[in-house]
Amino acid sequence: MNNVKKFFSIRDLENLSGIKAHTIRIWEKRYNLLSPERTATNIRTYSISSLQKLLNVTLLYNNGYKISKIAKIPEKDIPLMVREIVAKHSVKNHAINAFKLAMINFDQTLFFNTYNGLLSEYSFRDIFTDVFVPLLNELGLLWQTDTISPAHEHFITGLIKQKIVINTEKLQILEPTKKEKTFVLFLPENEIHEIGLLFVNYEIILRGYKTIYLGQTVPIESLVDLRKYYDRLHFLSYFTVEPSKDKLDRYVKDFTTSINSNGNYKLWVLGHQVQHFSQNGLPSSIRTFDSIGELVSAL
Repeated sequence: MNNVKKFFSIRDLENLSGIKAHTIRIWEKRYNLLSPERTATNIRTYSISSLQKLLNVTLLYNNGYKISKIAKIPEKDIPLMVREIVAKHSVKNHAINAFKLAMINFDQTLFFNTYNGLLSEYSFRDIFTDVFVPLLNELGLLWQTDTISPAHEHFITGLIKQKIVINTEKLQILEPTKKEKTFVLFLPENEIHEIGLLFVNYEIILRGYKTIYLGQTVPIESLVDLRKYYDRLHFLSYFTVEPSKDKLDRYVKDFTTSINSNGNYKLWVLGHQVQHFSQNGLPSSIRTFDSIGELVSAL
């Protein structure tokens, strides 16, 4: 446990468990569920074992157990009850908590064991959609509230990327079955948030199309040469933070001028910045999507 976060504030516990700090205090006082230590300035701190217990208690609570009943369960029996519930119907919810603990402790063994346990019952696509996506959605809040550091985020996203790449590679050994269009996947300059694009690449290959994956921070001018090799290209990008709202119109103009002056190519775009596009002003060759599911339906 060297060089990992060993103690947590009550706000950390709130952010990681979803249980309000006020409720956690009531559970402590009324039911003695947790035993925080206190700093010299009388501030509560909680150990990793307290976090683990709270996550287990939260799972029981969210599955219909009253907190008064949970408080009477011998502490050694709580993990056993959690495993029983997980075995029946809550594997994915438990997995999200396990992945959080793996992230907090930089514990790749826990990550892989949890992932492999899921894989015995669910497809990779199910795991990504039902477990990784909710987890990733929480990371922003956890980072903003200082519950986790950028190092934690990089650690867990790196492992998730690894799983996407491994599953994509399994598909890439097969010859594409659909020849009518080729997808070029890239992120614009200074955009590094790659997980969404990696998963879109997986989904497109899964459906039999050829993809050319270029990755992060690709300038428009680097796309020009691809026109020499393919006639019906669909360029596809994920705008998470770049281009910024005030640069979107310029990006569309530059793309049209440099890549699509003859109108033969398409640009499909997803991501947070899509909301800032003016739909009425977009060329017909450019299409935006609100979600990966919407894009997949359009393939």
